[in-house]
Amino acid sequence: MKKFFVVAVICCMGSLISNYTYAQQGQKIIGSEILGERKEYYFDDDKDGEFPQGFQSALTGKGEPGRWVVKKIEHAPTADNVVVQTKLDDTDYRFPLLVLDGSSYKDAMVFVRFRAISGKTGQAGGLVFRYKDSKNYYVLRADAKENNVRLYKMVDGNRRQIGGKDLKVKSNEWHLLKVVYKGDKMQCFFDNAKVIEAADNTFDCGSVGLWTKSDSYTFFDDFVVQESR
Repeated sequence: MKKFFVVAVICCMGSLISNYTYAQQGQKIIGSEILGERKEYYFDDDKDGEFPQGFQSALTGKGEPGRWVVKKIEHAPTADNVVVQTKLDDTDYRFPLLVLDGSSYKDAMVFVRFRAISGKTGQAGGLVFRYKDSKNYYVLRADAKENNVRLYKMVDGNRRQIGGKDLKVKSNEWHLLKVVYKGDKMQCFFDNAKVIEAADNTFDCGSVGLWTKSDSYTFFDDFVVQESR
């Protein structure tokens, strides 16, 4: 049985984003929310060395396009496979993206587990949301080289910081990044602790995906998006 599935649920509306109780994989989502489509990607039905099904590759900035592949490793969060960007071009303003194909979300919760393995210029992993195209989207990212978490918006290819927090991001360890967004409100979490809360209305809907910087060699697994309506 595939470990990717879609569940559509219709419930009753409870409250605004500040009252939401979204949780990571394995935890319940309270019934006071209106829940839409839920998608979960563990990459375990994809073949080792191939591009992951259901995604498209994109690039913001300069340098070589990304090369995203599924990789079988030991001690992945779920089963054996992760996804990783393997074209290690150290151009500074280079952001390879892996974007979910054919989807658009206005309000949602998105999370992913990442493990920064190496990188001279960056050791970063990020979540893209409300993605319009390769030059216009939001991204929540953590960097083990800089030891911080940042929330950016990319507007016409120019990166602008919305919020951030300095904290320890350990390389070669699995971390959780999560963002919950509704309307112009965004709540950002690192390892289940809320680190950024911000408001911005530049983008109102769009796809979701994964993000890296420069020559970051970063594993991703357990990528989940839960739509709210």
